[in-house]
Amino acid sequence: MAKIAFILLCHKDPEAIVQQALQLTAVGDYIAIHFDASAPKDAFALIEKELGDNPNVTFAKKRIKCGWGEWSLVQATLYAVEAAIDAFPRATHFYMVSGDCMAIKSAGYAKTLLDADDCDYIESFDFFESDWIKTGMKEERLIYRHFFNERTHKTLFYNSWWAQRKLGLQRKIPADLQIMIGSQWWCLRRRTVEWIIDMTKNRPDVMKFFRTTWIPDETFFQTLVRHLVPEPEIRTRTLTFLMFTDYGMPVTFYNDHYDLLLSQDFLFARKISPEATALKDRLGVLWASDRDDFKISDEGRKLFGFLTGRGRIGRRFAPRFWETETSLGRERELLIVACKKWH
Repeated sequence: MAKIAFILLCHKDPEAIVQQALQLTAVGDYIAIHFDASAPKDAFALIEKELGDNPNVTFAKKRIKCGWGEWSLVQATLYAVEAAIDAFPRATHFYMVSGDCMAIKSAGYAKTLLDADDCDYIESFDFFESDWIKTGMKEERLIYRHFFNERTHKTLFYNSWWAQRKLGLQRKIPADLQIMIGSQWWCLRRRTVEWIIDMTKNRPDVMKFFRTTWIPDETFFQTLVRHLVPEPEIRTRTLTFLMFTDYGMPVTFYNDHYDLLLSQDFLFARKISPEATALKDRLGVLWASDRDDFKISDEGRKLFGFLTGRGRIGRRFAPRFWETETSLGRERELLIVACKKWH
């Protein structure tokens, strides 16, 4: 039967991380933790104290400071993967999770699914042909070098990009790679992650390229898996259920979403609210149970789209103030600006 090594990247709430690790290892699975080096030292000390004696828990041998959109997220993942490979020789699958992820099926159900199909689960769509990127930079993520964090050093990030465009400093993508893109929440077989680690050591040109791409956690593993693994052995999907609002923000799940989550055709879900303690407790018990009678409707995204669209599309629930002449005065012009915020 499958043995899962969870790869956990986290940066806050050490008590919740301890609880998450204990729940995921309760039935004999493993976990490798990378706790962000920018977090307070006493937070990591608490995690080490509570989990250090657990034989099913290991830690990345090196901790680094991570930033959204940076190579640091990929590097932290690689450190945790290497630690898991060394510490858990019996692990057959490596499953990427965050501190906001929780299981929405039992461990037995998950392992039955993994045993039934000898494959890797990872979203990997053609970077240039797919519409996975909805707005903002596309090929610019790759052909220019990104040295600064877009969120913390926005001016430097965009000035650097503008200067490279002005000077024509485009670069070529490694010729033998087909760049792929997709969700960073993957589940890969042991053989696959070992191949990836070998490639990171044998292809410095590939590593040099990805280190200065933007948001590489959506392209690095996705590209390397397609490069290394035969296509029939790849399932282009994630096993982690997540949704986004039309503003590009992840949907958060609360205590009253328990039944909805269980009915989705996924093994895990994110993001679970830190305040949803009852939901976390119920899902932790579920993972350790032997339940396998899940009724899958997989209607979560459609239901969310329906509910968030109500009252917003082609409907009016208030008077049109510009129709009342006295509200603006005669012979006045009204200018309406419609805006949408993208992240």
